[in-house]
Amino acid sequence: MAGKIINTLDPPSSASSESDVAETQADFSEVFPDCEGDEERSGDFYNTPASPITVPYCPRPPSTGSQKSPRSRRQRTTSLNQSSKKSAAESMIRTQHRTIYTAGRPPWYNSEGQKVEPLVIGICGGSASGKTTVAEKIIESLGVPWVTLLSMDSFYKVLNEKQREIANRNEYNFDHPDAFDFDLLITTLQRLKEGRKVEVPIYNFVTHARESRTKTMYGANVIIFEGILTFYHPKVLAMLDMKLFVDTDADVRLVRRLRRDISQRGRDLDGVLKQYCGMVQPSFNHYIAPLKVHADVIVPRGGENEVAIQLIVQHVHTQLQLRGFKLREELAQIHAHSGQPRPDTVKLLPTTPQIRGLHTFIRNKDTPRDEFIFYSKRLIRLVIEYTLSLMRFNDKIVETPQGVQYKGKRMATDKICGVSILRAGETMEQAVCDVCKDIRIGKILIQTNLQTGEPELYYLRLPKDIKDYKVILMDATVATGAAAMMAIRVLLDHDVPESNILIVSLLMAESGVHSIAYAFPKVQIVTTAIDPEINDKFYVLPGMGNFGDRYFGTEPSDEL
Repeated sequence: MAGKIINTLDPPSSASSESDVAETQADFSEVFPDCEGDEERSGDFYNTPASPITVPYCPRPPSTGSQKSPRSRRQRTTSLNQSSKKSAAESMIRTQHRTIYTAGRPPWYNSEGQKVEPLVIGICGGSASGKTTVAEKIIESLGVPWVTLLSMDSFYKVLNEKQREIANRNEYNFDHPDAFDFDLLITTLQRLKEGRKVEVPIYNFVTHARESRTKTMYGANVIIFEGILTFYHPKVLAMLDMKLFVDTDADVRLVRRLRRDISQRGRDLDGVLKQYCGMVQPSFNHYIAPLKVHADVIVPRGGENEVAIQLIVQHVHTQLQLRGFKLREELAQIHAHSGQPRPDTVKLLPTTPQIRGLHTFIRNKDTPRDEFIFYSKRLIRLVIEYTLSLMRFNDKIVETPQGVQYKGKRMATDKICGVSILRAGETMEQAVCDVCKDIRIGKILIQTNLQTGEPELYYLRLPKDIKDYKVILMDATVATGAAAMMAIRVLLDHDVPESNILIVSLLMAESGVHSIAYAFPKVQIVTTAIDPEINDKFYVLPGMGNFGDRYFGTEPSDEL
């Protein structure tokens, strides 16, 4: 089984079906109407849901107020996970009462911007013992919003031509430790534990080769790693917080393997029996069974053992509660009355009568929508121009048409990328495109979970080489700083240096400024105004209301 990320949230309706999946995809394309068509011809961007398996259900009105860039040269690109839409229904776990599917990724870091240590569960056991079933039943019962399920099957070594011929004769031992690429496995698991992005190989058991595409995955609150030799390598063993061994009768395992290999992997009966008797069972006795000694819990009968699974789930819940916290609430409180001087990284657009005049229009609750958009665009253009002035410039001498030399300046880098935090940040894209010729644009979709009040990551589209760019991260307003911190954490997890990030906003709350500056001291913070406080609904005061609702003409949610 290839590695995957599974999310456990109630479905949008009780009547879940394949049509639900189609509806989800349709809603998602409305959110990003310009991300389809041309993107299919290129591959320069990471363009994935926050989880690579299915597109989340996140309906919102289309952004009719924003304009597409008139530039034709910027490349649109396709998803890394070409199979995401095709396998959406297959990726869901359907239970009697609900469908488990991907949704927003909650914070994977604390109020200081540091990653929270995830709980890593290792599941070991013989071939066809029910390891994946146990993993999925644990996920079903946990009810936590984000779980990464990684399979050891993804890390089989690439076979050479001679080895492939041996494998086609069912004479290659896939249950031997030498069959696995432990170096890649350890690196991948470590990066997941650090909350970073990884590309997981997809192994084809019919061709005995890795596919050209990979599966994009991220770390999570809970990481489950399952495989026949999960406990074999000392470095892997050291990363596991909880170790389970699935102990299933050998006859049951043989029957399951026969059914699986014949129906799913194109093998014949004689070949499966030959491989099982000659390699699978001897390898189990020699390598796998002795690993029981490392197990914290032995699960007899695999997925049928409901009592054992519930005990495991209770322990996992206890561990998660010990690590849990309310990020947005904590951010709102931690710097609310600090009285600290503003950090040097905060750059405030010089206040002039013109700037105050623009703020007067934007903050006025009676300003009509067309005027709100007009004056917002003016202010956005000014803050973007001011942001560019903070970049490093080199001396440049040019010759004027009159033949006289002019000592000027030129920006030290032409590698600048704009990244908008949807949806309000999308309103700033046009301005950055107008002032930076052929700039590349990325998008990060972060929405608030109405039940928890926490920000959740739903989608991202970033240039593959974004680590080499100066990044202008755009959001219209920043209150607690929770969404901005999540977006910055995403960029850091894609290896963008902290010093290469500038967060740009029209309005920020004092507490949000301090939260971001404290967590990420090298990030430059650029805004046109800083207001003193936020209310219990996390709105900036005096503020300008919900910028996205006012700009796009949508109604605010009654639940907020």
